[in-house]
Amino acid sequence: MTYGITPPERQIDLRLPDGRVFAWSEWGPQNGRPVVFCTGAAMSGALGFGAGVLSALDVRLIVPDRPGLGRSDPHPKKTLLSWVADVRCLLHTARLGDARVVGFSQGAPFALALAGADLVGAAALVSPQDDLRHPALTPLLSPDVANMVSAIATDPDGFEAAFADFATAGGLWELILGMSGERDRAVYLDPTFHAAYRQALAEGFARGARPYARDLVNALAPWPYEPEEMRIPVDLWFGGQDASTVHSPDFGMTLASRLPYATRVLDANEGASILWTRAYEILQALLAHTP
Repeated sequence: MTYGITPPERQIDLRLPDGRVFAWSEWGPQNGRPVVFCTGAAMSGALGFGAGVLSALDVRLIVPDRPGLGRSDPHPKKTLLSWVADVRCLLHTARLGDARVVGFSQGAPFALALAGADLVGAAALVSPQDDLRHPALTPLLSPDVANMVSAIATDPDGFEAAFADFATAGGLWELILGMSGERDRAVYLDPTFHAAYRQALAEGFARGARPYARDLVNALAPWPYEPEEMRIPVDLWFGGQDASTVHSPDFGMTLASRLPYATRVLDANEGASILWTRAYEILQALLAHTP
């Protein structure tokens, strides 16, 4: 199977007002309904999803390289708010209105930042990293994740520097596989998927590990917009066989209670890879929300 994985159909570089290059990949009809995809940890935008269903749904899938990952230049002081500013430039330059957003894994906080800034009309968070600082989730965290959250709260710059010293694309891949159950390993080790995922990670680390470490700090530090402030529909998609310790430890129950307009889907037969196995349903539900 290909799980909706094909090479990017278009790759675009935008020169931002501060001189940095902000790059993204695209799939689907150029005049389709824009959906921004916030990728998982350390991934470039070269790995999309749902390539086989985008035309039927009239979706233009836009997958940015977060600053420092892939073709996008690093941002010396990258935050979730600087990410919002970069995507705002993308949408304005490309003249894209009524955009939607999908956030996978570590991409979820980046997707919610776009929602909080009113850049998108609806969001889908798939196998998302949660607000792991929330008191209701603290007892559910694995010791390693709890230690990361604590270290970032105490000394974010020190954690970023130390983490960047040892993180590698190969090490992250082994970590992902090690946290994956049988359902996810079947997807991730599919030859087509495996090659595309490893390429996206290699591109994500092409400028070193510091940009990924910065993303991790931003995702685990206080978010600029609280979930309670979101005024758009947010779909939460989970697979009951998701064994990742860095995803929502209660499968989004707490997060759904905090979001005013949340719909939560838990499929007991799926894992974290539900983004690729149920791409049509995820996009169809996202597009069904009216502005």
